Amino acid sequence: MATYIPTTPIDHTGHGQEPPLPPTGGGDEGRSGGGPDYGARLRRARLGLICAIITVCMIFISLTSAYIVRQGLPTFDDASKSYVHDWGVVQLPWLLMGFNTLMLLISSITVELARRQAARQAALAPVKSIPGVSLGNERLYPWLWITVGLGFTFLLGQWMAWGQLHNTGFYVNTNPNSSFVFLLTATHAVHLAGGIVALFWAAFAFLRHKSLESKRIAVDITAWYWHFMAFLWIYIFALLGFAR
Repeated sequence: MATYIPTTPIDHTGHGQEPPLPPTGGGDEGRSGGGPDYGARLRRARLGLICAIITVCMIFISLTSAYIVRQGLPTFDDASKSYVHDWGVVQLPWLLMGFNTLMLLISSITVELARRQAARQAALAPVKSIPGVSLGNERLYPWLWITVGLGFTFLLGQWMAWGQLHNTGFYVNTNPNSSFVFLLTATHAVHLAGGIVALFWAAFAFLRHKSLESKRIAVDITAWYWHFMAFLWIYIFALLGFAR
C-alpha cells in the first residue's frame, strides 16, 4: 500500500507563512540603524559625572564636619596641664577672595554659553546637511578658551591669597583654624585644576576630527562639572565667613 511522504517541512507557525526573522539593526545600548545613540551616550556620561560629584561632595562634607567640630574641641596643653581652646583667628584676605569669587562666577557664565553653543551646533547639523538649505554663518565665540583663562585667573588669585596669609603670619601649622583654611581652599583648587584639564580636553575636541555630537558631550560634561566647582567655592567662601 502506497503512502505519501511530504518532501517539504510542515509550517507550524500558522497560515503557511515563514517564521519571522530575528530582529536586525539596532545593535546594543541604544544603537539604531548602525548609528550611535548620542542621547544614551550623554545620559551615561552625565551619570558618571554625578557619581564623581557625589564623591567630591562626600570629601567636603567630611571636611566641613571636622571643621565645625574642631572649633569647639579643646586640646590638652602640656605646659599648663589643662585643656585650652587653641582654635585661633585667621585674618582672611576677603577682598582678594571676593575678586576670585567674581572671576569664577563669570567663568561659570562663559562655560554655560559654550555648552549652549555646542548644543545648538549639534541640533542644527542635520538641517545644514540638507542640500539647498542655508542657515547663514553663525558667529562662534571662543567661550571655552575664555573660561580656561578665567580659571587660571582664579588659581592665580588663590595663590596670591595664600601669599597674603603667609605675609600676615598664618601658615598651615599656625593654628587649627589656619590648617583648615589652607586645607579647604587647596582641596578645592586641586579639583578646579582638574576642571581646567577637562576644559582643555573639550576645547581640543573641536580641533580633532570627531563627530559634532561627541564634541557636544565633552563640552556638556565639562560645563556641568565647572558649574559644580563654582557652587562649591561659594559654599567654602560662606563656610569660612560665617562658621567661625
